[in-house]
Amino acid sequence: MEFLEQTFYQNTIKEWLMALLLFGVVWVIIRLLFSLISRKFRVLAQKTETTLDDLVADLFQKVKFYVLFVVSVYIGSLLLTLPPVVEKVLGEVLVIALLIQGGIWGSVVIEYWINRYKKDKMEEDAATVTTFTALGFIGRIALWTVVLLLALDNLGVEVSALIAGLGIGGVAVALALQNVLGDLFASLSIVLDKPFVIGDFIIVDNYLGTIEHVGLKTTRVRSLSGEQLIFANSDLLKSRIRNYKRMVERRIVFTLGVTYQTPYEKLKKIPQIIKEVLEKQENARLDRAHFKEYGDFSLNYEIVYYVQSPDYYLYMDIQQAVNLEIYRRFQEEGIEFAYPTQTLFLRRENNNG
Repeated sequence: MEFLEQTFYQNTIKEWLMALLLFGVVWVIIRLLFSLISRKFRVLAQKTETTLDDLVADLFQKVKFYVLFVVSVYIGSLLLTLPPVVEKVLGEVLVIALLIQGGIWGSVVIEYWINRYKKDKMEEDAATVTTFTALGFIGRIALWTVVLLLALDNLGVEVSALIAGLGIGGVAVALALQNVLGDLFASLSIVLDKPFVIGDFIIVDNYLGTIEHVGLKTTRVRSLSGEQLIFANSDLLKSRIRNYKRMVERRIVFTLGVTYQTPYEKLKKIPQIIKEVLEKQENARLDRAHFKEYGDFSLNYEIVYYVQSPDYYLYMDIQQAVNLEIYRRFQEEGIEFAYPTQTLFLRRENNNG
């Protein structure tokens, strides 16, 4: 047993072995404990409707390997007599590891609240969801900034002097990254001014689709054909955007033409027919129906009505019903639709000379 009493770096071999044993025991216990708790909450989450147990399970699952290792090493070192410098380094490493773990947990909590808010409010308040998503990103940046400053302060760095230096260096960075910063400020403008929000259907130049995500640099739009369109935020703010999601009602203009051989009385009756057809349609309101002009091969009528909903599919259903009913009524009245024709009139001249 004399071997165990030999001194090695200010501690006996027995003390080193005890510290190693304590490290191993703590390491195994906390790993098993966190793994067990995470599994228990995962099972519980599948049986309940609340999402808080999912959050707790995620928090335990996000505990990093190196954090548990550092904690175990620190606890094991408490049995040893170490130089002040080593004790200081171990303490600083422990604090930094715990700060990083706290930042990870904070990010998980922020992400949880953002997803929960999206799920609860997306249908009724997409604008606030867009703002909340952007604020969540800013919150994560603020969180990790605080973690970084606390870690530097723990290492003995003069944080106030560092912030002052960053302020000077920030000017140079801003000049070098002015395009990126332009998109960043454009993102803030979109979030605050809300020209569109997640879920809106927009048209930009010849591109159209539904807003899926508003990021710090780009906005992502899902087109009707399925692909994702990605716009720089600064380009979007410079463009003329048509937002169909905010349409209260849809104005429809269409024309139809009848033949020149249509009798006068029937020409007068056509606007009344159009009125009767549209009055039968729910969510439709007639504005006007007029004999507009003499065309090259037809007498043209212009009809204007409103669909009292922005829904494109509802508009198409109504327009289809209107077209079919007009066709039926014209058949009943004996009114013929015009189509491109040319009539050649021949006149015979008598030459008696």
